[in-house]
Amino acid sequence: MKERAGFDLAVRLRRQGAPLGEVFAFLSGLYFRGKLAYARAFAAPPPGLPGALVIAAGRGLMAPEAIVTLDDLRAMAAVPVDAADARYRVPLERDARTLAEAAGPGCAMILLGSVATVKYIQPLVEIFGAQLLFPEEFVGRGDMSRGGLMLRAARAGMELTYVPAAGARRHGPRPPRLPKWRAQ
Repeated sequence: MKERAGFDLAVRLRRQGAPLGEVFAFLSGLYFRGKLAYARAFAAPPPGLPGALVIAAGRGLMAPEAIVTLDDLRAMAAVPVDAADARYRVPLERDARTLAEAAGPGCAMILLGSVATVKYIQPLVEIFGAQLLFPEEFVGRGDMSRGGLMLRAARAGMELTYVPAAGARRHGPRPPRLPKWRAQ
């Protein structure tokens, strides 16, 4: 966000904006890169619907390809990711309802975000109900471990095991560390 930052992404954000997915991957590193790679590998949306959407504070659900500017990022940063805060919850619920209506009752919605806290689970379960699933392998893992797991799964072409988010066990013992892996 500094004016003197000269790397490509910083320059594009100041001038014309950059894709939300690229910005979030820069900000959160392995975790978000894993989400994007996994979503791109396994998304199977109904015709006319996006295969991946990103929860953006105060903006609801956005395509990873959506162009954001520094002003957009500042506006998102001003909204706490808190299910009790209407500035976060109302746009998320609006877009989730639109998505649920467009997708229909038989479409599974896979949440690749944190399942350990209510900030994502609560608003989405209320709208998607039993259609909201998450990878069972997430239980007990931290952000970076989930990111590494998703990158490995995408590269191997092996989808994770999905379970309903409503009423699911979302906390558990930490699973064994992922084996060492070389990024390509």
